[in-house]
Amino acid sequence: MNKIVMKFGGTSVGTGENIRHVADLVTQYAKNDCRIAVVVSALAGVTNSLMEVACQAKKSDEKHIETFTKELLQKHKEAISSAITSKLIQKEVAQITEKTITELEKVLTGICYVGELTPKSKDYVASFGERLSAPIVWGAIKDHKLETQCLTGKEAGIVTDSNFGEANPLMNFSTHLIHERVAPLLEKGTIPVVTGFIAANQDGIVTTVGRGGSDYTATILGVALQVDEVWIWTDVDGIMTTDPKIVSAARMLPQLSYQEAAEMAIFGAKAMHPRALGPVIKENIPVRIRSIFHPENPGTLITKEPAANETNPVKAVAMIKDVAMLNVNGAGMVGAPGSYAKVFDILGRNNINVMMISTAASEANISIIIKRGLLGRAISNLEIALLERGGVVSEVSAEDDVAVIAVMGANMKGTLGVASRIFSTVAKKGINIRMIAQGSSELNISFVVKEKDGVAVVRAIHEEFNLDKN
Repeated sequence: MNKIVMKFGGTSVGTGENIRHVADLVTQYAKNDCRIAVVVSALAGVTNSLMEVACQAKKSDEKHIETFTKELLQKHKEAISSAITSKLIQKEVAQITEKTITELEKVLTGICYVGELTPKSKDYVASFGERLSAPIVWGAIKDHKLETQCLTGKEAGIVTDSNFGEANPLMNFSTHLIHERVAPLLEKGTIPVVTGFIAANQDGIVTTVGRGGSDYTATILGVALQVDEVWIWTDVDGIMTTDPKIVSAARMLPQLSYQEAAEMAIFGAKAMHPRALGPVIKENIPVRIRSIFHPENPGTLITKEPAANETNPVKAVAMIKDVAMLNVNGAGMVGAPGSYAKVFDILGRNNINVMMISTAASEANISIIIKRGLLGRAISNLEIALLERGGVVSEVSAEDDVAVIAVMGANMKGTLGVASRIFSTVAKKGINIRMIAQGSSELNISFVVKEKDGVAVVRAIHEEFNLDKN
């Protein structure tokens, strides 16, 4: 008998009809001798609107809170009525929803009076999205006459540190608690419906596990329950060779290694956040990305090793827009220990994440890729801090019309001439490369071109390596 954790993301539970579809799918697998644990995200867009209203509550806008909670209640009541047919179950879920929204209103009013939004209260507000969606999914499954139980991540036993907003699970303790609380439900054929994204610290205070949070909850449960596979249901058939909007012949990749999937997630493929892959990598539990709209498609399987029959060195090519390139130059950096550290320290203190780095062996120049929206903040802070410090840096310049092209594949490792093929392909198109970076893992070659050339480069590489062929 297969044991599976199924995670359903925002679009999968976006509407009442979709939730009904989720319950149909779960029922179908449960009746085919599958033991299933379900993890759900908030309804599409709800977490973002909760964060917005929390920030507005800080500015003492009580009227807005009332309007917001009314709309939120309405949205969830509509989902309840189209997801669940039984009037009795509808009523039960509606009561839970009303109680939860009353609690949310009190929390937001509290923020309004105090005029302060701490990381702790921010996590508490963020947790309401999943706390509102999970009972609807639970009700829809119950509507199919199946035994099911609704749990928050905290109730399921996921314990983290107190790093609010990006909490880290205490895996051994969580595994012990999940084993105690959730495993017996699976054993007797009850389907636990667990809120994604939410956990609690050792004092029982609500925390959230950050980006890719519901996926993370699914892999934590998968490891603790020692399941056969973790399935991530989403709105795409699987992970593609590139963005189908750029290359219509892009195809789905049937299998990837954990490392390849992590690389691709970083570059915006609809894969899992690398943090979420952490637990399953250690325990070697396969993950499958599947489409809620095409359940007949087996999707992309993510395992320890790449597919054995895969010979093509390149598997996928991605383009990241909305980035900018910072160039820091200065003869004073040559042979000056710690000059690079100062640059990264300034960016780090200003919450600017560095996506890519390339430096010259002369040490006189360093090029850095960051998000385009952070460019102004980065330049001003670097200029103030570095130019004032006695001329280590002589110039900070930037280009905001660039795109990063990332070429990925486990078989690039040890295959001679891959980089030369990539760069020859780009050169044949008459396109200039502004910056190059390759890690020692050899899984990925990233380079920077002008944004206007990005689409042409992706298409040329996709064609050069025959990525549209099986």
